[in-house]
Formats: sequence, structure tokens, C-alpha cells
Amino acid sequence: MTTSVRTPQPSQAPPGGRPVIEEWRPEDPAFWAATGAKVARRNLVFSVLSEHIGFSVWSLWSVLVLFLGPEYGIDPAGKFVLTAVPTLLGAALRIPYTFAVAIFGGRNWTVISALALLLPALLTAYVLEPGVSYTTLLCVAAVAGIGGGNFASSMANINAFYPQHLKGRALGINAGGGNLGVPAVQLLGLLVLATAGAAHPRLVPLIYVPLIVLAAVAAALRMDNLPVLRNDRGALREAAREPHTWVMSLLYIGTFGSFIGFGFAFGQVLLVQFEADFPTAVSAAYLTFLGPLLGSLIRPVGGAMADRWGGAKVTFWNFVAMAAGALLVLIASREGSLPLFLTGFVALFVFSGIGNGSTYKMIPGIFHAKAARETAAGTDPAEAESRSRRRASAVIGIAGAVGGLGGVLVNIAFRQSFLTEGTGDAAYLAFLAYYVLCLAITWGVYLRRRA
Repeated sequence: MTTSVRTPQPSQAPPGGRPVIEEWRPEDPAFWAATGAKVARRNLVFSVLSEHIGFSVWSLWSVLVLFLGPEYGIDPAGKFVLTAVPTLLGAALRIPYTFAVAIFGGRNWTVISALALLLPALLTAYVLEPGVSYTTLLCVAAVAGIGGGNFASSMANINAFYPQHLKGRALGINAGGGNLGVPAVQLLGLLVLATAGAAHPRLVPLIYVPLIVLAAVAAALRMDNLPVLRNDRGALREAAREPHTWVMSLLYIGTFGSFIGFGFAFGQVLLVQFEADFPTAVSAAYLTFLGPLLGSLIRPVGGAMADRWGGAKVTFWNFVAMAAGALLVLIASREGSLPLFLTGFVALFVFSGIGNGSTYKMIPGIFHAKAARETAAGTDPAEAESRSRRRASAVIGIAGAVGGLGGVLVNIAFRQSFLTEGTGDAAYLAFLAYYVLCLAITWGVYLRRRA
């Protein structure tokens, strides 16, 4: 059997570059066993590294707001806006980042997007000191949103490397490793707070500068470009006309929107709602990273569960659990019980992580099923499968963007709730209602017998 990954003649490879992958057939068991699995794993490892640092840069301001003491003159409502702004830009960038993979190639775009992270890291380190205007901080915080786009391009790229029956696990590992950037930067912020003190916030972004360069160099040396991604230019239009795109986007608001929104806001929520228990930023920082850490680690489990039991079934029961978690947080808030509050929030982080994995498994599964129906109707199997991959990658980008907007909504909900009521109760009630809506949509569209 002729292998599908061939080492090209010197004229076929760019100077100093990796050999070109000429064909890619992950659904072919012989190809996958001989060559595909090894190449896919290598690309997954370095994709995770780059995406992890991207998430850390995106999440910088969830940590930096803890350094902004009275000398900065920013109230809690202003700090919630500072964490919402990078979330907004990061969500908006996810669609163009998805299709940048098709234009530039997976390896090439990973290098470019990694090096772009130097801009927010260096800008933040330069401006962050007492006396800086709030407008300047807003603009610099927005630039950190560049890190949020890396997720979409990374997921679209890795989605093309893996066969259908391994996508849930592969996408879960890729996304979970990236999501770990949130607790990683929060732990780094805690370390800086505990050692150098709150007067040195610029140390946090500066530490990431050499790591960003390392990720870019590693991607250039060890990742590959897939030719199957080059014909994805028109997939966005196809995906935008597909009803499943918008259904999955609504569900992803509930899972990823919750994860990233809570990850950015949790430290501020503790400082505002339980001020007596957390008199200093350091005391809150000790707990801030725990939820994002657990949610990130369990995301691959959600993908594996979806591989085994089906994405829709796992997603449905996961939203049931998230609704229960939101109800527990609401009760704890009204009772003023910090232990119960922390328990409910940790549950929300954990189940949002499981839901992140299961919803992303649903996307390629939906289009794989459509490809099977098209094949049964007489369409060429290779053409149907290629169309399935293009559409799935496009929907991953759109759903990732819309889901990221959920993080903005979480921060705005907290801001408005604390401004008007002095507590987060209205926000917790809104989260509960949305999770109930999501579980109803999952059942109605994907689990009913007729559906």
C-alpha cells in the first residue's frame, strides 16, 4: 500500500521547512496505524502548547485586576469591564482565526498567531503602573483578546488530523490543554503577589515573553500543514446557512461561555461578595485558580464520554448538573454561606469543562452523520466526507466565537447585578434559566425520537 505521507524531494520542501504532507486519510485504518497517528499526535502536542499560552495571555486581566489597588482608582464595576473587553475581542477573532488555517496552513498560522501574543504581553508590561488612565487600560486589555483567537484556529486544525471515532478525545485534549492556560496564569499571578507583591504586576506578562517565542519556534520546527484544509474558503457561508450551527452555538454559550466567563470573574466575585472573608487580593487568589484548573483537566473526559455514550446525551445530563450547580450557588449567596458557594462554583467549573468536551464532539458527529446520509443518497463518499470536514471546521469557528461572547455576557451580568442589587443573585438566576433552556434545546433537537 502506498503511504499517504511522503518525504518530498528537496525541491518540494521549503528551505529549512518540514516535508509537505501531500495526502491525509485518517479514516483509512492502515494509513492511520502506519503513519497518521504518529503525525497527528505530534501536531496535537505542539498545538496544545501554543493554545495554552494563548489562553494565558487572553486571561491575563483576570489576574491583573487583583493587582489594581486604590491607587489605580478603579471600582469593582470598572474591573468587570476590564475582564469583559478581552473576552469580547477574543470571541470576535475566532471566526477569522478559523479560516486563517485554510489560507496560511496549520503550522504557518500557529507560528504567526503565537508571535502575535508578544504584542499584548509587552504592551501590558509597559503601561501597567499607577497613574495610567482607565481608557489606556481598556485598550491594552482589549489587545489581550488576541490570545482568544488561537483556540479556534487550533481546534479547526486538529479536527482535520483525527478520524471521527477519536475526535472527541483529541479535541478534548487540545482544548483542555489550552484551557489550562487560565489557571496557569492565575497561579503565576498568585506567585507574583505572594513574592514580589501587588506593586509588581508587570512581572506576570513579562514572564510569558520567552514562552511565546518558544511556542512559535516549536511550531515552526515540529508542526505540519494539511492540504485538505486549503479548500475551506467557502465553508463559512455553508455553515452560516446550517441551522445546527446556531443550535450548537447556543449550547456552547452555556458551556464554554460559562467556563471562560467564570474564570475571568471568579476572583472579583469573591472579593466583592465575600469581602469579610477575603480582605486582600492574595487571599482570593488562593482559590481563584481552582475552578478553572478542574474545568480544564476534565474537558478531555467530557470528549471521551461523548465518544462512548454520544455527545447529545452527555451534553443533556451535563446541563442538568449545571442547572443544579447554579441553583446551589444562588442558595449559598442568599444564605451567605461561603463553603456552599465555593462548592457550587467548583461544580459549575467542572461541568462546564465536561460540557465543553461533549458539545465539541457533537459538531463533527452531526456533519459525519449528514455525510453518511449523502453517501446513501448517491454522493461520492470521499466528496461527502470532505464536505463534512469543511463544514465541521467552520462550525467549530462560529460556535467558538459565539461561545466566547458568552464569557462577555457573564461578566456584564455580574457587573449589572452587583451595581443594582449589591449581590450576584440576579446573575445566578439568569445562569440557571439559561442552563434549563440549553437542556431543553438539547433534548428537543438531538434526543427526541423524531429528532
